[in-house]
Amino acid sequence: MNHKIYEMRLLTIFLFLMLVPCFCLSQIKTGTFSDLEIQQKNNPKPIIIHIYTSWCSVCKIEFFNLNKDKDLVKTINEDFYFINFEAEKTKEKINFQGKEFNYLPNGNSGIHELVLALSKNKNQPVYPLWIILDKDQNLVEYHEGVFKTEEMKRKLSELLGFE
Repeated sequence: MNHKIYEMRLLTIFLFLMLVPCFCLSQIKTGTFSDLEIQQKNNPKPIIIHIYTSWCSVCKIEFFNLNKDKDLVKTINEDFYFINFEAEKTKEKINFQGKEFNYLPNGNSGIHELVLALSKNKNQPVYPLWIILDKDQNLVEYHEGVFKTEEMKRKLSELLGFE
């Protein structure tokens, strides 16, 4: 019986050590489009919109990697509003830049009108899709596909006037 207790303790310690890095990761603070309107009136900031889908494994890996970069997370959290927008599962009506956008069902799936409005490829948006707007909501960066951490840091620094 003592051998079983020893094994359980070892397993517990192992699991604890495996999970600790997950809790220590910085996290990008995400908001919603409904929050954005109020926030922009009170404290205008540039906006980052990350458009992804649940089936896009590249999107998940990329977002995980972005969250690992503490400097990037700090910059985004302090100087930007960040919206993580699921293209095919976000079903609520969204008001953005004075227009109303709805979910467009298509059989078992669908897509949000706002994704189509923001995407340059209206028939088949590319994921992940990154839209960066200045504090006046003018487009300053449109990026389809993986946005490497170093490239994003450079773009955000340029927007903030640090380069």
